[in-house]
Amino acid sequence: MEKKFFISTAIDYSSGPPHCGHMYEKILADAVARWKRLDGFKVHFSTGLDEHGLKIQRTAEKAGKKPQDFVDEISKHFLKLCKAYNISYDDFIRTTEERHRKVVEQILEDLHAKGFIYKDKYEGMYCVDCETFYMEKDLINGECPVHKKQLEFFKEEGYFFKMSHFQEGLIKHIHENPDFITPPKKRSEILNRLKDPLKDLSITRKDVWGLEFPIDKNYNIAVWVDALINYLTTIDYPDKKFKDFWPAVHVIGPDILWHHAIVFGSLLSASDLKLPRILVHGYINLEGEKMSKSLGNVIDPLEIIKKYPADSIRYFLLREIPFGEDGDFSEAKLVERHNQELANDLGNLLRRATVLIEKNFEGKIPEKGPDEICKSLDFKKISEHMDSLELHNAVNEVWKFVKECNKYVNDTEPWNVKDKKRLGEILYNLAESLRFIAIMIQPFMPETSKEIANQLGIEGFEKQDFKDLKYGKIKSKGVKSGKVLFEKIELKTGGEKMAEPQTKELKMVDKIPFSEFQKIDLRVGKIIKIEPHPNADKLYVLLVSLGEGEHDIQLVAGLRGHYKEAELMNKQIIVVRNLQPAVLRGVESQGMLLAAEFKGKVVLLEPEKEIETGAKVR
Repeated sequence: MEKKFFISTAIDYSSGPPHCGHMYEKILADAVARWKRLDGFKVHFSTGLDEHGLKIQRTAEKAGKKPQDFVDEISKHFLKLCKAYNISYDDFIRTTEERHRKVVEQILEDLHAKGFIYKDKYEGMYCVDCETFYMEKDLINGECPVHKKQLEFFKEEGYFFKMSHFQEGLIKHIHENPDFITPPKKRSEILNRLKDPLKDLSITRKDVWGLEFPIDKNYNIAVWVDALINYLTTIDYPDKKFKDFWPAVHVIGPDILWHHAIVFGSLLSASDLKLPRILVHGYINLEGEKMSKSLGNVIDPLEIIKKYPADSIRYFLLREIPFGEDGDFSEAKLVERHNQELANDLGNLLRRATVLIEKNFEGKIPEKGPDEICKSLDFKKISEHMDSLELHNAVNEVWKFVKECNKYVNDTEPWNVKDKKRLGEILYNLAESLRFIAIMIQPFMPETSKEIANQLGIEGFEKQDFKDLKYGKIKSKGVKSGKVLFEKIELKTGGEKMAEPQTKELKMVDKIPFSEFQKIDLRVGKIIKIEPHPNADKLYVLLVSLGEGEHDIQLVAGLRGHYKEAELMNKQIIVVRNLQPAVLRGVESQGMLLAAEFKGKVVLLEPEKEIETGAKVR
């Protein structure tokens, strides 16, 4: 029987154009979907838009548009994003579609018939951006824990779903199915929240843009209930396609885990349906700080792609950021990986192989010799990394093979080989290894994969999959060296970027005058209090003494994972005292500490001997 696999992203809220988080989530899901197809699975990959709710209604009103016209316009940007980054979705669903309305109505009518829906009064604090009610204990400084905004008070009569009925069953499912939520720290987070009694869910709104509630036409359906059911719509619930593909694998961001694990989990349990698997990725930060419109550091994915190839961005994100961890988007690091790994390692490998085959064998693949390089590929290890969602390790393992191929070229020096038979054996090995690489990188860099196959003239490449990773199977209609696979990129000063072919160095920021450096006030500080950051797994909130006569300052620092709290307490460190305060994930940081970082290891800079706290560093 054909193996089936259903993967989805979250459907994106249509209140504005796409941002970097949308891009990253789609690239992750796309890489897994493409991998599964190559592994022999029949894949259904869905993405799309959540188009109802109060926030969209208000945003549309501000824009002077009807909600439907507004989301129609927004949808064009998301479709453009998918096209730009080669997202191979099978279904782009919009919750304003008629097919979705029918499925939502069927689910809610079934739940009502089972006695899981009732009418009552509700009052509480509501975040319009989240489209979610929050209890007082969930707030941070009286604000939404996600959007850091004041909430609105709502009080109205409406309909409820008996979500509390499913608390024990969900707890049991989480314990018995450790892969229900990945990574494990997110599973623990949900279990901790389930220590409190689970409340019933308000599932209707009055006078809010949304689908009509089938039980009572005076109400519309709350946006989260409507949105979550999209995963059933996209596989034709309750028909054959649904039976073939359910349950799904959902790739989502950390801020909507509760809705997918508990709200959707309860709705599915009430409908006697299996629960999906939930994969939670991290946030994308910019130079160590969470992207925020208010901070002015948001990257537009449809603008950044004008500077860099889609495959370079895909490669950078998949290799740079471990799944489930927050990651840093750095153009300097992107350019470095593009130049060193894509242009130098892979681009040069293809160039040397195709030029030598053209020059010495008139573009024809030479006769097969013994396997001297493909046998070194550890594909099992790569597959294991993909199965455990260690995409960065999978890409790294593929690159080990790329480097091994380059070493093979350097060791054999085919340009110096005079024996035609021996030269043919070497070049056959190179061509075959490049075919292997083209197949393996297809999930990560689909356009690059095609270009390698095109330059090698591989026949039937579009039908090849992992079963074809066997030495001796290459068939070519003629090798023809084409465009340079990756042009080198120069990173100019002042943030200006431009592509120039074959640039050999990366220019960094200009040197600053000593007078500018003297403006930095460096002091010896002493850590007197440490707390984990309430909204970030990698951050501590530190209270630092600057000595007698100085106010203590609060710092937010990414030291968790590198130092335990006991190792930091009473430690003397070097602090930048005169920085403007910044809010990091909802907590103010009034300065910065100095640390060194190399290959993921972080070490604090501190005085060699204890000195008076508050001493000026000169």
